[in-house]
Amino acid sequence: MMASSSSFLLLSTFFAGLCRAFDFGLSTRCISIPKDLGMCHDVGYTEMRLPNLLGHSTMAEVVTKSAEWHKLLQTGCHPYARTFLCSLFSPVCMDTFIPPCRSMCEAVRDSCAPVLACHDQSWPESLNCDRFPAGDDMCLDNLGKDYHYIYKDLPKPTCQGCPLIEETYSYRSAMHAFCDNDFAVRVKLARRKIAQGLHEYVTEGPVEFIKQGMLLPYDTRNMIEQWLRINDVCAHRMIPHSRSMVYVIAGDIHNGKAVVNRVFHWQKKDTQLTLATRKWRHHKC
Repeated sequence: MMASSSSFLLLSTFFAGLCRAFDFGLSTRCISIPKDLGMCHDVGYTEMRLPNLLGHSTMAEVVTKSAEWHKLLQTGCHPYARTFLCSLFSPVCMDTFIPPCRSMCEAVRDSCAPVLACHDQSWPESLNCDRFPAGDDMCLDNLGKDYHYIYKDLPKPTCQGCPLIEETYSYRSAMHAFCDNDFAVRVKLARRKIAQGLHEYVTEGPVEFIKQGMLLPYDTRNMIEQWLRINDVCAHRMIPHSRSMVYVIAGDIHNGKAVVNRVFHWQKKDTQLTLATRKWRHHKC
């Protein structure tokens, strides 16, 4: 089922209070971050200022508006997306507001805007990163070495058209798929209900490498789940019900972007795909 545009609603009116947010003369109060504001738990502090940096003056408004970001955060489009959003929705309670730095905004925007585009949304002009202070001013910027030297090197899933789910195939076609693609993995996928009418797509058990290519063992499972969440239309076709499904997924990595090209449904009594995966190790393309 295609995600509705409201799931990723980032209309400019959503941030209508941003200009007012940098008026440090606003009368604010400190309150505890409520349980309903789940995305901003475990961010390193427990109290926030209200009104916040988005001009929300009531907690009900904060909780309602923050819920619109849930599915975007679930895609894992950037490791600091939650930190960035919480610095606006639930700014830390200090003597003055500390907005996010421009560099953090740019990093989150560059990774998350393509995900929004996949769902017919665009990065709102009201979140133009030029509106945030540079790093030499007082602002929030924790893009440390783990981001610059690790995250940037990890293959990232991208929005794409859905590959055909191949139910019938031959040994030869499977071997050609392994040869023609950078990677191939065997993985069990599942759909879980997380709220009324909402589901998430996850992997179950280990990911089995058939052809590892540029994939990293410690990141591949996370990358596959991100691909499912970004391409949730494809995920729904692959996992239309609550029963787990096993697939062989083959694809390419170009300029750090992972694209899925072939999807084989692994069926228990199938011999062709089983034979291909066993003989692949000694096969010469």
